[in-house]
Amino acid sequence: MLFFLVSFLSFILLLTKLFLLQLPSWVSEMKLLSLLLLQESLAHLIHFFKTHKLTTTLFLQPSSKMIITKKNEPRPDVVVVEEEAMNLLDMPELALDLILEKLNPEGLLSVSNVCTSLRERCTSDYLWERHFRERWGRVIGESARREWEFYFDSLRESKKNGVERSNWVMETILRAWPCSWFVKESGSHLLIDDDDDDGVDVDDDGGGDCVMAWYLALESGRFWFPAQVYNREQNGHVGFMLSCYDAELSYDSHTDTFKARYPPHGQRGTNMEEGVEWERLRAPPVSSPAHDLHISKCLNDLRPGDHIEIQWRRNKEFPYGWWYGVVGHLESCDGDEHHCRCYNSDTVVLEFNQYSPGSRWRRTVIGRKDHREEGNESDGFYGGIRKLHDKYEISTWRRLWPTEILE
Repeated sequence: MLFFLVSFLSFILLLTKLFLLQLPSWVSEMKLLSLLLLQESLAHLIHFFKTHKLTTTLFLQPSSKMIITKKNEPRPDVVVVEEEAMNLLDMPELALDLILEKLNPEGLLSVSNVCTSLRERCTSDYLWERHFRERWGRVIGESARREWEFYFDSLRESKKNGVERSNWVMETILRAWPCSWFVKESGSHLLIDDDDDDGVDVDDDGGGDCVMAWYLALESGRFWFPAQVYNREQNGHVGFMLSCYDAELSYDSHTDTFKARYPPHGQRGTNMEEGVEWERLRAPPVSSPAHDLHISKCLNDLRPGDHIEIQWRRNKEFPYGWWYGVVGHLESCDGDEHHCRCYNSDTVVLEFNQYSPGSRWRRTVIGRKDHREEGNESDGFYGGIRKLHDKYEISTWRRLWPTEILE
């Protein structure tokens, strides 16, 4: 293995000199082949480390000369020769970066505990942005980002004012050292040790906007972030079928689900729901708060058959939820697409086909021009409209379709 590493490093040095030379244009193809060979060699090197279960401390020790020592054994003539230790930091920058890019979050946290130099590399936003995007990108929006920045600013301000906030692992997360104190590996995600009550002060200059710190804050479940939940209170409450409501979410790493905290509804206090799956979450598609009317910009483009979401609330004390529907035909139209002129009308018919034909929730009509909130205390109030263009959004609503027609 040592021979392979020496040959590999020599190859990299030779390759570097090759790129610095002024060679004919036909050599460019050979350069590309060399890069592919370099990538393949790195892949074999990583596979060897994983196969032989080599720890990072084995090859991160400072390099030293060959040492010949005699052990205190019954046979003093036996000489033990210790091999020269390998130093990962002596590898070329490109090779080291390629190795770190292939590590998962657990691997990056482990390597970051080796030394200061590797800590700076393994906690960089460059390495963590991909992991954050793949795991949290679908449920995290701008409102969650603002909430995180506000929390970190308040935490740092409390430190400046001498206010201690103990018993929360967030301080440790923001310092990100040492991560192994509270991070456990479990399958494809991280488990944060709930028994860790050690708090660490937050540096005045550091880390709250670090992608790794935000990632770990979400994994810990101690940071509640705003998002939206499809079919809220799914435990038998059919009144919210095919709707999506604002909530504050906290991740539970033990069940790989979320806790949802819904805002008060009129006289009703805050409601909690546990066991919310990833598939029922999304980032808010608009920036409008739950109690504010969304300004519709798609009314003139609506045609029969279009998929839409519309704000609806029971009364003016309730927050809006987003409800799925489709644009229908006027009663005077026979539905023939060759003769349909519904798109020229000043009114738009909205259909909610999850309800039975005789239900009062089946159809409603809104004005196409200067649409504002419409409705009454009996049937509720309809607010802003979003036209759905994304096939993933439409398929999500279809997947959540109730098994039985609602009344």
